[in-house]
Amino acid sequence: TSGSAFRATSTSRGGTLRHHRAHTGMATLAPASLASRHATATAPRAGQGARRCGDRTATRVRASALNERVVQDATAAFAIPNSVAFELGKGGLPLCVLTHKNGSRAEVYLFGANVTSWCQPSGDEVLYVRPDAVFDKSKPISGGVPICFPQFGPGPMQQHGFARNLDWSVISTSADVNPDDPEPSVLLKLRHNAYTREMWNEAFEATYEVTLRSSKLMLEFSVRNPGEKERDAADARPITFTAALHTYVEVADASMPGVFVRGLAGKTYLDKAADVNNPPRVVRTGDVPFGGGLVDQVYLETEAEAMLHVGTGAAVSVENTAGWTDTAVWNPHTTLPGDMWKSFCCVESLAVSTPVVLQPDEVWRAETNLSVVDL
Repeated sequence: TSGSAFRATSTSRGGTLRHHRAHTGMATLAPASLASRHATATAPRAGQGARRCGDRTATRVRASALNERVVQDATAAFAIPNSVAFELGKGGLPLCVLTHKNGSRAEVYLFGANVTSWCQPSGDEVLYVRPDAVFDKSKPISGGVPICFPQFGPGPMQQHGFARNLDWSVISTSADVNPDDPEPSVLLKLRHNAYTREMWNEAFEATYEVTLRSSKLMLEFSVRNPGEKERDAADARPITFTAALHTYVEVADASMPGVFVRGLAGKTYLDKAADVNNPPRVVRTGDVPFGGGLVDQVYLETEAEAMLHVGTGAAVSVENTAGWTDTAVWNPHTTLPGDMWKSFCCVESLAVSTPVVLQPDEVWRAETNLSVVDL
């Protein structure tokens, strides 16, 4: 799919963001990763086995009483048997687990609203979390799908904004969009507070809905500018921001020619690897390869879909069906220790080339659908 018609900026007036029903389960699963699922694919490098779905091998710390209470309360109010569960994840952090009846599974940490795992029914893991990721809230989780808001990249506030570095609250769950094929989802919310006001003195309400479909992972990010009825008239003003979903995808070996991004040919990009402060504009010819050095490219006004070929005879489609206007491709190469860079590539959904401007009572909505394509 392609065409800018899919991605006209999505703003609407009035009202609240979409809410779902709250219900009251548990979930489990297992093996390998998408990047290693073919027997003929690149074998795991020494000391690096394929990540298993639901792997909790990172060092655990005793969950705080507060985190335990968050899980208990979320379970009581929002768990849905066999579809939506809440548990303590790595570092004792609260985690929402979505399980589809076909055996696929997704994990969403409330810290940063980060989707850190999306497993296929086969058990193949699609997303990547760096082995040096920490789960103690001292920094954002490195990997999965971090949310960049209200700033993408460096700027007047912390790198990529504050949304990935704060706890989000659960406001609803659902699993009966189609009773014959339940699509479990969780809806999370983040509002302005004293901490966000120190960096960005604006009122806002952001919601993030993660829906596990039979063959897709749907990620819907919305931002609302509260109206005069919800704040002082003097505080009612337009807000301006940039945003992104910084999706990490596991690949067989980024240094190999079979790992590349397709769908960006002919598009202009900012080459931040050449000069991060004053990046030159370059027109892409052909596919985007990795392995030759740092890749840090921001493509402007892109089509709806980009395909990351992971080097195993499969690709991950990143389809932006609303809101997002741009695409970033990133691989750190040897700026990370060891061979870590060979294990993942990022294809990011952005709203950067034209910052979003919301008047009071307006809502901006962006949607990304991830899917696995057998080539």
